[in-house]
Amino acid sequence: MSKAFMLKPDLNYLNLDSDNALFQLNVAQLVEEALKNGEGTLADSGALAIDTGKFTGRSPKDRFIVCDDITQDTVWWGDINIKIDAQHFDSLFNKITAHLNQKDFYVRDAYACADEKYKTTIRVVTETAYQNLFANNLFLRFGEEEVVAQPEWTIIAAPTFFADPAVDGTRQPNFSILNFTKKMILVGGSGYTGEIKKGIFSVLNFILPEQKNTLSMHCSANVGKDGDTAIFFGLSGTGKTTLSADPERGLIGDDEHGWSDDSVFNFEGGCYAKCVDLTAEKEPQIYNAIKFGALLENINYFPQTRTVDFSNIDKTENTRVAYPIDFIDNAIIPSIAGMPKNIFFLTADAFGVLPPISKLTPGQAMFHFVSGYTAKVAGTEAGVTEPQLTFSACFGKAFMPLHPTRYASLLGEKMQKHKVNVWLINTGWSGGAYGVGKRMKLAYTRAMIAAALKGEFENIAFEADPVFGLCIPVGCPNVPAEILNPRNTWTDPKEYDLKANELALAFINNFKQFEAYASEEMLASVPKVVENAH
Repeated sequence: MSKAFMLKPDLNYLNLDSDNALFQLNVAQLVEEALKNGEGTLADSGALAIDTGKFTGRSPKDRFIVCDDITQDTVWWGDINIKIDAQHFDSLFNKITAHLNQKDFYVRDAYACADEKYKTTIRVVTETAYQNLFANNLFLRFGEEEVVAQPEWTIIAAPTFFADPAVDGTRQPNFSILNFTKKMILVGGSGYTGEIKKGIFSVLNFILPEQKNTLSMHCSANVGKDGDTAIFFGLSGTGKTTLSADPERGLIGDDEHGWSDDSVFNFEGGCYAKCVDLTAEKEPQIYNAIKFGALLENINYFPQTRTVDFSNIDKTENTRVAYPIDFIDNAIIPSIAGMPKNIFFLTADAFGVLPPISKLTPGQAMFHFVSGYTAKVAGTEAGVTEPQLTFSACFGKAFMPLHPTRYASLLGEKMQKHKVNVWLINTGWSGGAYGVGKRMKLAYTRAMIAAALKGEFENIAFEADPVFGLCIPVGCPNVPAEILNPRNTWTDPKEYDLKANELALAFINNFKQFEAYASEEMLASVPKVVENAH
């Protein structure tokens, strides 16, 4: 790495004209550019507020991986990892770079993986200033005099470039394509910034388990004053960001991590938090991070003001804020910690069946990790307007290029080796299914997690759930005892039994695809339908 700061990087390898590149602009310059270009407005908090256009969430059906010698026999091909050939990629690469050469564009060098042993350098080329601000906030930042001659990976993102599906091999005009041979990601036709960060996440999910024996995880993580690391797995909307933002604990990161032989480390340098219904009282750390330098996406203002109305979801429920991790007061920098003591699987159960907290055996932990059950919460993906039953292997199937059992086996090895406690947390509904029951109170969920972290369940009795075999504590400090067993919260327990059987059958049917790879412990953890429920 050269210490000489380059004003213009050599972009010949990208067929891009370096004279058009605005390179490594600082935050103030990027905000100024975005305002000058009409990309957004300044909220009264100082944050830049932009709209991402037609796409306010990821478009999973338009994510492709180039099928070549590296990926052909390693990628788990299917409806998540969709094949595209190298010729179509090359054609789109030529078109998207020609598109960018007609204008000024923004270039940023950054990196992923806070642990130096896994550092991956990235160059992000974006059509808009706000996308470059997002890259600055979400990836790890170099010092002012650090620069790379040529990065390991390059991302090119152009929202106003559209593919021709009939010619380019895509499904729609928008696309996100990973090329592991050329170490390049193309994003076109979508201004949603999440495509940029999830592209690199997918790359690391391929490289780290295969080449470094490191588990890549869709999780948040924090660490206590005594060095006890906690990991929170969960899909978007289940509470990863919210529950890891604990003023009593240091934040390692809110979304993407690696678990190596000697550390848990953040892939990113920032946070990308949902902000629907955000308040200073409920989530003060996230609320206070919305200031100059932060990027708000798809929010609405109160009429005739620049004050954000976080309850207004006219554009999308997936309103977001992206900010550097040091905007959180208790962030750990560099974002590295030791081995985890507790792992939490977060699920938003729309059936209202799963207990708010239960302790898992190693076999149950593997079963629930491979299952990755939740309700798909509105807004995270295009077209989803209310919670839907979904199973997402490893709590991140959409970003996993390898077969889920590769990640599951690595998790199993590390859990057993380090004797980690694993808890299933239902942040979803209680007292009935979605539409009848109520969402679990955040204060109760926080209290249950705090009790687990402090070891307060060690002297509390547990009772077994007959359908899922889960161990439910009979008491928890600061939580009403009657809500701990979900059956007790339903007006009609028989209705609960029917719903529990319905969810159990969904688990059983989903798990069939993994049975051939499952250990005896995992097979023993499959739910059991209770015959006399009626």
